[in-house]
Amino acid sequence: VQLQASGGELVQPGASLRLSCVGSGRTFSISNYVMGWFRQAPGKEREFVAFDSGVNYWITYADSVKGRFTISRDNVKNTVYLQMNGLKPEDTALYYCAATSNKRSGNWRNSDEYDHWGQGTQVTVSS
Repeated sequence: VQLQASGGELVQPGASLRLSCVGSGRTFSISNYVMGWFRQAPGKEREFVAFDSGVNYWITYADSVKGRFTISRDNVKNTVYLQMNGLKPEDTALYYCAATSNKRSGNWRNSDEYDHWGQGTQVTVSS
C-alpha cells in the first residue's frame, strides 16, 4: 500500500488549498479503509486533523479546523481530499494522510490506529 499526498504550498493567510492523497497497491481500495489527515508543525507532536471513516458518513474534525476544513473521498479515484479554507499561520505544518483497515475501533483520532502513511506535503501559511 502506498499513499501519495500532494497539494501543499506557500499561501497567504485567508487562502484556500486542497490537499490530495492517492492510494495505490495491488488490492488497495480506500473504500475499505478509514482515511485520516494529520499534521506536524516544527518542534511539535503530530496532531489529528480529520478522519473519514467511510461508514455512515462518520466524519470528525479537530476543533482547531472545524468549520474551515473538509475531508472527502472519491472511492473510484482511490483518493481522499482535505479542502482547507481560511488558512491561518498556525495551520503551517507537514500534512500527512493515513489509512487503517480497522473499521471497528472508532479511535481514529489516534495516529497509532493507522497502518499506512503518506510521505507528507508541506503547507506554509505566511504573509
